[in-house]
This record gives sequence, C-alpha cells and structure tokens, in this order.
Amino acid sequence: MDDLAQLAVEQGRDRGDRVIDSIGPETFTYRELVARVGAIIGKRRPIVSIPPSFGYAVGWTIGKLVGDVMITREEIAGLMANLLYVDSPTTGQTKLTDWVKAHAASLGLHYTSELARRRNRRKVYRSN
Repeated sequence: MDDLAQLAVEQGRDRGDRVIDSIGPETFTYRELVARVGAIIGKRRPIVSIPPSFGYAVGWTIGKLVGDVMITREEIAGLMANLLYVDSPTTGQTKLTDWVKAHAASLGLHYTSELARRRNRRKVYRSN
C-alpha cells in the first residue's frame, strides 16, 4: 500500500483532530528538490530567482495557453515560506529519490492537466 494511503487508513480509525505532515524519510527545500530531481533524470537546469509576481504572471499565461492552472499565488507563497521542507517525524517509508530513480525514464514525457485530472481521473492518465 502507498505510504499516503496507509497513513489515511491509520488516521481514519482515530476520531481525534490533528495535523500530520505526510513525509517520507527525505525532505527538501524547493531548490534542493528541483536540483536533485534534475540530477537524477539527467536534466540539470539553472535555478534562477525571479520576483513572485513575475513567476505567477508567467504561470498564469502558460496556464491559459494549455487550459490548466500552472501555479497559484498560494502555492508561490508556500514555496517562498519553505513549507515544502518540514522538520517532522517520518510518516512514510518511500524515499522520493528512490521513486524518481525508478521512474526516471518516463518522468516528464507526458503532460497531464491538473484540471482535467480532477474532472476525469480515468481518461487523463496514460500508461507507459
């Protein structure tokens, strides 16, 4: 069973309110994540800092061209606040870097629309 699904099942048995960071044995800042994934798949790219408003405008424009939402202002704020990186106890066993290594040959080959995925999960996913 996937780590997230297992965590959901475990927490579904409990009636208490709580906040749990769903995290595997690795955690990264956004820059570290981009650099690590790029290195693993052999596609290292420069990481350039830009103003958040410019990043949002570019994401919004691309989103309009492809009929999707590329990034939201809230996501940008969360990344800038380093919310991707957490110092919490591990709740999963799967290392993201191991998963990326196992799927490196197929990562980034097909675009999947987030909005289309929400509308029809069966139609938009392609099997490789």
